Amino acid sequence: MGADRSYAYGAAAGLLGDLLLGDPRRGHPVAAFGRAAAAVERVLWRDHRGWGALHTVVCAGGAVALGAVAERAVRRSPAASLALTAAATWAVVGGTSLAREADTVGRALRDGDVDAARARLPHLCGRDPQALDADGIARAVVESVAENTSDAVVGALVWGAVGGVPGLLGFRAVNTLDAMVGHRSPRFLRYGWASARLDDVAGWPGARLTAVLATLAGPDPRGAVSAWRADAGRHPSPNAGPVEASFAGALGVRLGGTLSYGGRVEHRPVLNGAAGRPVAVTDIDRAVRLSRRVGLLALGVTAGARLLWKGRGK
Repeated sequence: MGADRSYAYGAAAGLLGDLLLGDPRRGHPVAAFGRAAAAVERVLWRDHRGWGALHTVVCAGGAVALGAVAERAVRRSPAASLALTAAATWAVVGGTSLAREADTVGRALRDGDVDAARARLPHLCGRDPQALDADGIARAVVESVAENTSDAVVGALVWGAVGGVPGLLGFRAVNTLDAMVGHRSPRFLRYGWASARLDDVAGWPGARLTAVLATLAGPDPRGAVSAWRADAGRHPSPNAGPVEASFAGALGVRLGGTLSYGGRVEHRPVLNGAAGRPVAVTDIDRAVRLSRRVGLLALGVTAGARLLWKGRGK
C-alpha cells in the first residue's frame, strides 16, 4: 500500500473515530498543546509584534516538526503510517464535539430552559450569553457551527492532504494559537498579530472549500451562491464570511448583525438579509446535519485530490 493510500485510509479512519468517539474528556492532545503554548507565552510575552511572531514560530513550527519526525519514523511501515495518520486526524478534527455542544444548547432551548442554554453557550463560542435571548442564542449556535465546520474539520483535512501529518498538526496549532492570542484585546493586539494573520492564510483554502461544499450539500444551492456572492465580502473575517454566508443561504436564514464579545459590542453586516428569515431553534439541527455532510464530502475531496495529484507525479 502506497503512502498516499495510507494517508487516505488513515484520514478516513481518523474521521470515523471522531464520529464514533468525539473528543476525550481528559488528556486531549490539543489541550496539551494549548498548555505548552501558554507556557511559551509566559516566557516570551512583550507588547511587540516581533515577540509575538517568535511565539507563533516556536509553537506552530514545533507542531509541524513533531509531525515530520513522527511521519519519518513510521515511513517504512504502511500500517504504522496509517495508524499515525488516523490518530493525528482524530486529534485535530472536532466535528462530533461541535455537533454535541450545538445539540446540547438546542435541546435546552427546545425545553424552554434559556438559562441552561446561556450556561452552555460558552463551550461553543465566545459570545456574551447574558446579552442574548433564545433567538439570539440559536443564531450564535448556527454561526458557530458554520465557522467551526471550516476551522475544526475542513481546514485540517485540506492541510492534511497537502502536508500529511505535519500539515494536520500545523493547521490545528495555528488555529489554536489564533484562539488563544489572536483576538483584539489590549494584551494581544500586537503580540497576537502574527498568529491571527497566519490563521487567516492557513484558513483561506478550507473556508472556500467549506463554502463550496455547503452550497452543494445544502437544501438551497442557489440561495447559498447568492448569499455568498452578495454578503461574504462584507464580513470582517476573510474566512468566516464565505462560510457563514453560504450556510445562511443554504439554510434560508439570516446570520450576522449585532453581537457582543467580552463586553464589546460589534455591529456586523446581516448575511442573506434579503432572502433569509430569522434563525429558529430547529435550524440548529439543520445546521449540524449540513456540517456533518460537509465534513464527509471534504474527506472525499481532499483524500481524492491527494491520490490524484500524487498519482500524476509518478
